[in-house]
Amino acid sequence: MKQFKTESKRILDLMINSIYTNKEIFLRELISNASDAIDKLKFISLTDTTVKSDFNIKITLDKQNKLIILEDNGIGMTDKDLEKNLGTIAESGTLAFKKENEGKENELIGQFGVGFYSAFMVADKIEVLTKAYNSDIAYEWVSSGVDGYDIKESKKEGLGTKITLHLKDDCEDFKYSDFLEEYKISSLIKQYSDYIRYPILMEMTHSKKKEGSPDDKPEYETVKELETLNSMVPLWKKPKSEVNNENLNEFYKNEFHEWLDPLKGVYAKIEGSVTYDTLFFFPSKAPLDYYSKDYKKGLKLYSNGVMIMEKCEELLPDYFGFVRGVVDSSDLSLNISREILQQDRQVKQIATSIEKKISSELKKMLEEDRETYEKLFAEFGLSIKFGVYAGFGMNKDKLKDFLMFYSSKKQKLVTLSEYVKEMPADQNDIYYASGENYESIAKLPQIEKAKEKGVEILFFKDGVDEFVAKVLIEYEGKKFKSVQETDFSLDSEDEKKQLEKQSEEYKDMLNEIKNSLGDKVKEVKLTSNLKTYPVCLISAGDVSIEMEKVFNSMPNADGKMKAEKILEISSTHKILEKLKSLYDSDKERLKKYAVVLYEQARLLEGLPLDDLTEFATALSDII
Repeated sequence: MKQFKTESKRILDLMINSIYTNKEIFLRELISNASDAIDKLKFISLTDTTVKSDFNIKITLDKQNKLIILEDNGIGMTDKDLEKNLGTIAESGTLAFKKENEGKENELIGQFGVGFYSAFMVADKIEVLTKAYNSDIAYEWVSSGVDGYDIKESKKEGLGTKITLHLKDDCEDFKYSDFLEEYKISSLIKQYSDYIRYPILMEMTHSKKKEGSPDDKPEYETVKELETLNSMVPLWKKPKSEVNNENLNEFYKNEFHEWLDPLKGVYAKIEGSVTYDTLFFFPSKAPLDYYSKDYKKGLKLYSNGVMIMEKCEELLPDYFGFVRGVVDSSDLSLNISREILQQDRQVKQIATSIEKKISSELKKMLEEDRETYEKLFAEFGLSIKFGVYAGFGMNKDKLKDFLMFYSSKKQKLVTLSEYVKEMPADQNDIYYASGENYESIAKLPQIEKAKEKGVEILFFKDGVDEFVAKVLIEYEGKKFKSVQETDFSLDSEDEKKQLEKQSEEYKDMLNEIKNSLGDKVKEVKLTSNLKTYPVCLISAGDVSIEMEKVFNSMPNADGKMKAEKILEISSTHKILEKLKSLYDSDKERLKKYAVVLYEQARLLEGLPLDDLTEFATALSDII
């Protein structure tokens, strides 16, 4: 017997001993898998005429032996496919995910592709008999749960997969035998799988008048007839008047093996230079691998109901890669290869049209359903930000109005448009501050005075935010200005003159501190922006301190990317007089103060200590 991987055992144990309240979704998951398998073989049948085209999914109920049997005549699986698809349930990290999401077990389905294993919620043993396209050998996979599984050669007529579920015994908490009732299975298929594109067949019991029995005293008999239980009309082929949000939500969960409803589903029939039908959705949760290199974007591409590609990447720009959906066009040629299709002019036209439609729906959501848009931005805002920055800002004008940043004044997310509209008439710049999170930014020394004056500051907490601001340069004529840069000031002309006079008075002392710190800082100067803090660090060049942290956190970073730093000393803090006193009486001790204040400023900026030993020695001497 082969063993599941350790992490797979843990999640399988969760499934077997599940506290899922909605165990019935196992049928939806198995039917969806069967439909996917038929899709793959149907595509092959376009060029291989030996493939039979009577595609269907058949369900058999065996009450006596407590079995549910589900068969498809799709592409099937080899022994390697069984090992890959059924031997490994989920990637590492599932245990951590479960701990982080206690009470949200339902969300595991869709997050890890564990749909097949949802069958263990109702079955204590599963047998999978399968024969793959272009294979003469059939294989059987058998498992009773966490103990492991067996794979062996077997025999099977025809291609496809047959799954046999041995149902659990009824217990006080749940009556598993309900799934052996025809009405139960029929209703579940209508609820979850009505739009599957292939007939779902099952024998249904009916009472029928016996042939030859008189009308005045009819006699009835019980007969079983094979029936198609689903409508088989793809949702996107139905009139828009017949499609509601409930239909869209069920289609989304069925088609993409998701558990949660999408934030929004959109149904559109587009006519023009290229005609197509589309259903696309904004997911409510980002896949765990969404921001990794392993994630593959794309919409399902169909031509007259025939799936051409599982994920056509060309239909979505990277910044809208989170969108999921289907596109069906009768204008696409079926006899061209997938590689050629990807460069097809009509596909490019569809992609342009879909991008405009997605943008339109996002704009509508932002204006009419702000709460939902904010949920979407929390999950996928980084994708939009990267879209602004990528390609030297070539798409910035398309995306800038979708950006949101946290406002120090309103203490919630605002758009750039909303910020600019609220700006005082004499404010010429869009002010922002950068840090690791909202809490640390709110405590930055540099924003104390701005907050005191009621100036609204945007909080940039994502590594890409400053790069976005640099690419945008301005918004509606208002330039972006960091409160952590050397030329930021909220002083009046009189206040500026007073600071200049004070700086001249302390000029020699400031130069002495600068010389003692060497090339650690470009300059030491006074500032009136600080209120309670004695010092802070600001940047002077094109690379900010936050950018330095982003660059140096990248893989293979050599740590050479440095921001030009200026040490600012508060012009109103009592530390200033202490430093002046040391300058006049004890310059060696002044150097120790300079070290301590510089390292303190680094810590306030979220930077590591530059020289721990020097800092500890200087601090000890001062104390």
